[in-house]
Amino acid sequence: MLVSPDDIAAAHDRVRQHVRRTPVMESGAGSFGLDRSLSLKLELFQHSGSFKARGAFNNLLSREIPAAGVAAASGGNHGAAVAFAARALDKRADIFVPETSSAPKIAKIRSFGANLHVSGKRYADAAEACRRHREETGAIDIHAYDAVETIAGQGTVALEWGEQEPDLDTVLVAVGGGGLISGIAAWFDGKVKVVGVEPVGSCALQAALDAGGPVDVDVDSIAADSLGAKRCGDLAHAICKEKIDRVVLVGDDAIAEAQSRLWLEAQIAAEPGGATALAALISNAYRPQPGERVGVLVCGGNVDPSTLAT
Repeated sequence: MLVSPDDIAAAHDRVRQHVRRTPVMESGAGSFGLDRSLSLKLELFQHSGSFKARGAFNNLLSREIPAAGVAAASGGNHGAAVAFAARALDKRADIFVPETSSAPKIAKIRSFGANLHVSGKRYADAAEACRRHREETGAIDIHAYDAVETIAGQGTVALEWGEQEPDLDTVLVAVGGGGLISGIAAWFDGKVKVVGVEPVGSCALQAALDAGGPVDVDVDSIAADSLGAKRCGDLAHAICKEKIDRVVLVGDDAIAEAQSRLWLEAQIAAEPGGATALAALISNAYRPQPGERVGVLVCGGNVDPSTLAT
């Protein structure tokens, strides 16, 4: 197994003193226009505002960090998580983001004391600048999704969720590069059905499953700053082709509606990527069976709340 439940349990032991055990909320029947109650895993309350703090801490705690520190290319959430973990562990961090990263995410990275580099118009430009920095300085890469340490760290979400909600039948998980869903699928290992949810305009995992391997895709979605991987990870594809049930696609309108409903009905300030899993139910892209116990991962909350009412 590329990432085993034992790897995830070890990651949990490693990071548990550094990350929050995020709450699970019962939505109540009728919430969000649905006929069933949902288990909402509120990972937007994690340090740095998303699940990515788990993978960041697992990397920094399981690898030897040179004097040059760590470097990461990010659309925002991964960079904030690496910056937070590096500050907590007294390590240098250089974070590279494109010009399209949202203002709240850039502000959060700066607030954690990392060296922030805004490099180019696209994520690919930031990634190239990050690569050059690593070659010049000897800093090590903390990959956002395609590394065993990252995937095992993200899988601790599922370990916790299973302890909090042992009767789950299905979990819906938003997908960008695939690190989160592959960690969750590796932990549940068929005991809970795992369904990926991708924006129609950013569906790297579905494209990889269709093509038999990762391929480049066009990215055009309101959730692109967190789910906008141009290509899913090799490890994620290898895990997901064996361990997830399926991927469903949702449009930007459904994502925006899910954001709005989370805010107006539950006072949950989710970013577009954080609301994408719920959008699968609101849009009927995923239709549960009668009696099916469904969990929805609200994975990120780095958003300006003043934008949510509209």
